[in-house]
Amino acid sequence: MKLKQNSLIIVILIIVVIAYILITNPSDQVGKGSNPGSTLQSEAVQKLPKLVDLGKGTCIPCKKMKPILDELKIEYQGKAIVEVIDLRYDRWAASRYRIRLIPTQIFYDEEGNEVYRHEGFMDKQSIINKFTEMGVD
Repeated sequence: MKLKQNSLIIVILIIVVIAYILITNPSDQVGKGSNPGSTLQSEAVQKLPKLVDLGKGTCIPCKKMKPILDELKIEYQGKAIVEVIDLRYDRWAASRYRIRLIPTQIFYDEEGNEVYRHEGFMDKQSIINKFTEMGVD
């Protein structure tokens, strides 16, 4: 009987600890990923278009896109936001952004509305063309 009580107490403690972790840190790695709601809200003040790239640093197309995205971050600074989310560190982002394939690029307008989604490798010129279509110089 005492063994059952001790086991029950341990199970309850484990559940409480897991619930606490999920409540206090829902995105697994604070600062490594992105919560679309909070990020779009904080950047909505800037009223800038945004590109969110979701992938993993282990996939070959994702690795090929990294230097392109790093360049675009610099080139579009103050004009558009380029954000990269590595799903190895922010596992919940895949469901938040409804990702089916990596890499995926999602373009948002100044108001935070999704205007275009692309799955797979996207070359630099295609990204620039999309930004131009969106009115970004």
